[in-house]
Amino acid sequence: MVQQIEPVVNECQLQRWRLVEDFRQRIESVAAAANVHGSWSDPRRRVLYADYLSLFLFGLLNPTVRTMRGLCASSRLQRVQEEICSQQVSLGSFSEAQHLLDPMLLEKVFAELTKEIHGATPTDPRLQVHGWMAHDGTLWRALPRMNWALYGAGRSGQSRGVKLHLSFHIADDKPIRGTIRRGKDCERTTWRERWQAGDAYIGDRYFGEDHGLLDQLSQQKCLYVLRLREQTTITVEEELPVSPADQAAGVVRQAWVRLGVRSRSGRLRVVWVEAEGHKLILVTNLGSQELPAELVSLLYRKRWQVELFFRWIKCILGCRHWLAESPEGVALQIYLALIAALLLQLYTGRRPSKRMMELIQFYLLGVATLEEMTTGLEREMQRLGKAKNKKS
Repeated sequence: MVQQIEPVVNECQLQRWRLVEDFRQRIESVAAAANVHGSWSDPRRRVLYADYLSLFLFGLLNPTVRTMRGLCASSRLQRVQEEICSQQVSLGSFSEAQHLLDPMLLEKVFAELTKEIHGATPTDPRLQVHGWMAHDGTLWRALPRMNWALYGAGRSGQSRGVKLHLSFHIADDKPIRGTIRRGKDCERTTWRERWQAGDAYIGDRYFGEDHGLLDQLSQQKCLYVLRLREQTTITVEEELPVSPADQAAGVVRQAWVRLGVRSRSGRLRVVWVEAEGHKLILVTNLGSQELPAELVSLLYRKRWQVELFFRWIKCILGCRHWLAESPEGVALQIYLALIAALLLQLYTGRRPSKRMMELIQFYLLGVATLEEMTTGLEREMQRLGKAKNKKS
């Protein structure tokens, strides 16, 4: 029996495919309730903040735009002025605008969009419990003249970088919270600043090597599944049974333990996993009744979703060229990339593939009509759905 594939695209959304227009309405709504820089209300200023940000977003989606100069040149085109920004934007105005906008405006738009996106129901409904988030960071190289991003790594000690610290909801397959910092800023410190009571985190070895951080997480009423380094000193207090379901997930052992040479950490549960030639030591502050060992193993494997998102946003969305170079401008660009990713997911019902992004870009370039793009997107999603059903 052939399983019927439900359409993923909302027909109403496709008929008004206006990502930039949608974004413009959102930013104007958020800005109306915030205090924007007084310069934007100066009658002598011709460029509006919505024009600037809309043009910036268009530059991230359009494959032909590589520089700030090229983006400003595109604002002279009639179609760009009709659909993106109301008038031509000069190079000086675009460069100056990055210093007059608070990136927190975009963070609010980003937060609103995350609430509107709901992923497909996970095959294992237990993944939805607690709202587990994979937390990690990714680094973008900064230009040599971006001295504020210097963090002293590399052979010359002159490396420059900007890091996005991101919490990614694994059940809904979407980013939840993002923080942009210099490459040298500590990931654990940045992570700690964003904790909220009731959060549930999945993290790699870097986050699990600070045992004091584990106690702080529990004090903040946060749950976690973190990987430990193999060199970690573990004092076993009580061995726990391993069920057949646990063994099927690669679990070979679990126990209540204390961590560190002096064993000053609180009582924690450690799960040892061996799968596909890899050995993992995972720690959690939940008992086996609340979180079976098999689910601990599954949750950590799901952490890879945040890595795939980083790869997608860098490779497919093309967020590799800096159209602004100040700390504020870089934060604006990364937040806009996140917003673009969420808008694309909202409009198509999934994170677009490379082929789908090509169709969207053909439309933005004027090569494809709206009808051709929407038809192509629907066809591509049907193909991907069939391929997924065959694998399952």
